[in-house]
Amino acid sequence: MTDIAVSRNDEASRYEITVDGGLAGFAEFDRRPGAIRFIHTEVDPAFQGRGLAGILAKDALADAASSGDAIVPLCPYIAKYLETHEVPGAEIRWPERRES
Repeated sequence: MTDIAVSRNDEASRYEITVDGGLAGFAEFDRRPGAIRFIHTEVDPAFQGRGLAGILAKDALADAASSGDAIVPLCPYIAKYLETHEVPGAEIRWPERRES
């Protein structure tokens, strides 16, 4: 049986997902007053195809929403997740899109 866990690592400013105790991926964030900005999400290629990015996003966003801070999805994966999934209690602050 596989043990999958998501935890917040404040020292590294990221949420981490582990599989059987080994780091499988992370979602980097940057805290600002009243907001948590998700910057980058990555799953190790050895662990891809198992739905881990979705589990990581779900748990990280639920934790961020519980803090009361607005979620700012700068990371394309987190933005896509938020477009297709409800996160109870989350205040989403969409970044302005700049046209080139």
